[in-house]
Amino acid sequence: MLAGVAVVVLGLLVWSGAGFSWLRWFGRLPGDIRIERESVRFYFPITSMILVSLLLTLILNLLRRFL
Repeated sequence: MLAGVAVVVLGLLVWSGAGFSWLRWFGRLPGDIRIERESVRFYFPITSMILVSLLLTLILNLLRRFL
C-alpha cells in the first residue's frame, strides 16, 4: 500500500512539473503515438512504457537477488 501511495505522489509531482523539468523528454520518445487535433487528443506511449517496464524489471530483479 505504501508503494502505491508513493507512485501516486510521484505521478502527481511529474504531472505538475514540480522539479522535473529534466524529464520532459519522457513521453515524447520515437515510437510514442501522439495525435493532437483541434477537438481530439490521443496519446499512446508505447516506447515510454516499454522503457518503464524494462527499468522496473531490472530494479525488481536486483532487489530479489540481493535481498
